[in-house]
Parts: sequence; C-alpha cells; structure tokens
Amino acid sequence: MQLLGITILIGFLAGLVARWTTPGRGVGGFLLTIMVGIAGALTAAFLGQLMRWYEPGQSAGFVGSLAGAVILLAGYHLMARDR
Repeated sequence: MQLLGITILIGFLAGLVARWTTPGRGVGGFLLTIMVGIAGALTAAFLGQLMRWYEPGQSAGFVGSLAGAVILLAGYHLMARDR
C-alpha cells in the first residue's frame, strides 16, 4: 500500500513536469495533469516489471514515471487535436 502511495506521488510530480515540458497548449486542466502523471507512473512501473527492468513491487522511479507521463500526455494531445 505504501508503494502505491509513493507511485501516485511520483506520478503527480511527473505529470506536472510532463505538462510543463510538453509543447502545445494544454486542453485539460490540473486534474487531467494529475491523472496523466499517475497513469504514466503506474504504466511505467507495470511495463518495467513486465520487461524485468524492476523487481516485482518496485516503483518505476521519477525518470520512468516522467517518460510514461510524457508519452501519455503526447498521445492525449494527438487525440484531442483531431477533434
């Protein structure tokens, strides 16, 4: 349970940095930034464990979470742009 809390906190911070570094005007607000960051952190941790980069139960860390958040945020911008 503590690991999930740490992953969410890292994801929150990674979402803020990803939002700041991703070019383009953001469509969503603060809540979307938090959700994308957390989703990026959880996705990076899951994929890292699946590829055996991390041990089971190990978090992706800030850099992995930031990469996951940037990828998800860029994908969101591409999908939102087409509308």
